[in-house]
Amino acid sequence: MKSALKFSVLASGSSGNVCYLETNRARILIDAGLSCREIERRLAVVGVLPGRLDGIILTHEHVDHIRGAGVLARRYHLPVYANAGTLQNSRKRLGKVPEARLIETGGSVTLNDLVIDTFTKCHDAADPMGIVLSSDGIRVGLATDLGRSTRLAEERLKGCQALILEFNHDPDMLLEGPYPLYLKRRIKGPDGHLSNREAGELLRAVSHADLRVVVLAHLSEINNRPEKARETAGQVLSGCGLGKTRIWVAGQDAPSPMMDL
Repeated sequence: MKSALKFSVLASGSSGNVCYLETNRARILIDAGLSCREIERRLAVVGVLPGRLDGIILTHEHVDHIRGAGVLARRYHLPVYANAGTLQNSRKRLGKVPEARLIETGGSVTLNDLVIDTFTKCHDAADPMGIVLSSDGIRVGLATDLGRSTRLAEERLKGCQALILEFNHDPDMLLEGPYPLYLKRRIKGPDGHLSNREAGELLRAVSHADLRVVVLAHLSEINNRPEKARETAGQVLSGCGLGKTRIWVAGQDAPSPMMDL
């Protein structure tokens, strides 16, 4: 029987973020932070034709999440799903799109057999959203670009079989690294990005026996190392009795394999 849901993180990091997800009857992108041409190339790597997409969901308006969205939407006549704040603040970058479909943060949208649930999160954008995507009892939670976790985020992410979570920086590497002081303060601030330790605490709060895959996302290439993030996630999962849960570190330069749930 065909899997109910599968996904690939096509790119993750400060230079561009794109996630592809499909069900039996729906195919979407969550964010489109690479050029249209590069998104097309990475979709081809995982065996997906962009002309078969059903839409693009935008979590917020930062350029590393919307860079190619407008061109891709026009080229393949795709609807763009986003809340009013994101659409308003990305209008210049997006240009005219074939169809803009509003999502109210905290609400849900159904696309064929895919349910898209949203929740508010803490980040320095107009109205940033976390997302839980579900089909036929399978749930995937996506929460990157968080300055801090909240009880709401934890409640929404519980019960997911797959999680795509931000493990942005190692605090010591950030402190000692080359970034200017204002940027360091932004990153570690309440509307910036999660450290490995903070992400580990979030992972611990939402872990459960049926958690199959954890993707560590939005790692800083300057202020983190994959082995540091993986070590933190591994320790948390082992402590929760989930030593067999798969860990994948998403990268900036190549898509992850298709994760089949």
